[in-house]
Amino acid sequence: MATKDIIVIGASAGGVEALRRLCATLPGDLPAAVLVVQHLSPSGRSVLPQLLAKAGRLPAATPADGERLAMGRIYVAGPDHHLLLRPGHVLMRRGPYENRTRPAVNALFRSAAVAYGGRVIGVVLTGLLDDGTDGLIAIKAAGGTSVVQDPKDAEWPSMPRNALARDHVDHAAPLSDLGSLLSRLAREPAGPNLPVSEDYMAEDRIAAQDFAAMELNLPPPGRASPIACPDCGGVLNQIEADKEVRFRCQIGHAFSPLGLAAAQADELERALAVAARTHRDRIRLFGQMKDNARDRGLAHAEARWELASVEAEGFVSVLEQAIVQLKKPPGDGEG
Repeated sequence: MATKDIIVIGASAGGVEALRRLCATLPGDLPAAVLVVQHLSPSGRSVLPQLLAKAGRLPAATPADGERLAMGRIYVAGPDHHLLLRPGHVLMRRGPYENRTRPAVNALFRSAAVAYGGRVIGVVLTGLLDDGTDGLIAIKAAGGTSVVQDPKDAEWPSMPRNALARDHVDHAAPLSDLGSLLSRLAREPAGPNLPVSEDYMAEDRIAAQDFAAMELNLPPPGRASPIACPDCGGVLNQIEADKEVRFRCQIGHAFSPLGLAAAQADELERALAVAARTHRDRIRLFGQMKDNARDRGLAHAEARWELASVEAEGFVSVLEQAIVQLKKPPGDGEG
């Protein structure tokens, strides 16, 4: 009888220490494969596999694309690659960004749901915004089990809090209890595999850059929305599942609602920063022209340049205040 032998874990801010503590409590005879996505910088080399292997009793490594899946091992996503699952092996692919990150938790969770259904345990740990929430919904829809770190126990509670708010989570526990909980769940019989929606399968193929499937001219998931993709400017399709909404453009960039709001805020901040810098340059120009007019005895021109300088300073003040407001994160735990 199949057991719950596929454990997928996602974390963001504060995740390295949380993962170290969790892996330290996993038994050496864990009858499951563990796959981990921690949001990483796309450049440089990650030492997370070495840290996790040193912290606990299970070997940990970043897998090669196509590597066979083995029980009792930890597979860690590498920088700038989605970690995905297929029956019997793993993929490391540079598919489109999801919520402006690669690797993305949702991409791993969704692929686990498609490949293994009721055998999957999805775990969301500390982090910002809501990456992992849509993935947990996919896991539950496929018959799997969802687990979150207790938000009160998380260094950054947004990810587990949003998962709790949007999904029928099976278990919420502090980090100190998660190792024993996962060890127990991994030995339980798996539930039946439930049919997965065409949208989930299409999005999984996009993350894996499955061009053979894409050549079939399958319609993109969801329906067109009036919102533009902040990454490429294309039309975002709106995808709805279990009363939740997510977005994906024709290129493949994907966003949760909170992720989309954060990406839009980033774009606005960049635009406002350019506007503020340009106004500061105008202030310098106006000051130079005011001095020139004063030296030439042109009082009327001097006053005009002075007024223009004061107006530009007012614009800079407004723009800087707007930038400060944009830095405030969207509301946690709300749609």
